[in-house]
Amino acid sequence: MTHAPLSQVKRGKVYGIGLGPGDPELMTLKAARLIREASVIAYPTLAGGASFARSIAAEFIAQGTREIVMDVPMTVARGPAQHAYDQGAARIAEALEAGQDVVVLCEGDPFFYGSFMYLFARLRSDFQVEIVPGVTSVTACAAVAQLPLVARNEVMTVLPAPLEDASLRDKIAGSDTVIVMKLGRHFKRVRALIDTAGLTEKSVYIERATGANEVVKPLKDAPETAPYFSMILIVKGADPWL
Repeated sequence: MTHAPLSQVKRGKVYGIGLGPGDPELMTLKAARLIREASVIAYPTLAGGASFARSIAAEFIAQGTREIVMDVPMTVARGPAQHAYDQGAARIAEALEAGQDVVVLCEGDPFFYGSFMYLFARLRSDFQVEIVPGVTSVTACAAVAQLPLVARNEVMTVLPAPLEDASLRDKIAGSDTVIVMKLGRHFKRVRALIDTAGLTEKSVYIERATGANEVVKPLKDAPETAPYFSMILIVKGADPWL
């Protein structure tokens, strides 16, 4: 029996799968199905630690599934992370060239601060890609805090905490609702800016929304330090109907 040369093998398809904020039950039916059917999955880890993305999807991963692990350094410098994504994309491409579909796991949504977008940029020109959206951390945090985010003509702004103070101040002042993400080591500084703006009483702190270690508190009662997976919701409540 002869086999078709590799160049004639139908290329695989890559799926960027949004897993939601942490609770596996918040994954879409499509995401769960694709993970169950996958023969190859890929996901990032930080500094060789456990993968948060994999932990969300763990119950859906079949025994014997090949796993491509991408160790992405958490540094301010862009070079090391870019190198990790280059290597990860190359390994995924090998599987795709061999005719295997690859499911890439991404917490939250793949295109909302999602790690998958860096792989997408490297693979989209050569391979077929499908994006499966997921519940974002923003909507999850609003749900657990029971805070409507925006109504009618209100404006919402999402801010990464590493922005400079002046930029954060201006953008916080210019929106009806503000989401400040990626707090981590920036938490104390951001908290002080919010307090100076007189918005502490309108702010809620959430960490690890929908997870087993979820924390939801008024910002004034928040802990002194915050993990990376935390955010502050500032809801000014300008709509008179609310």
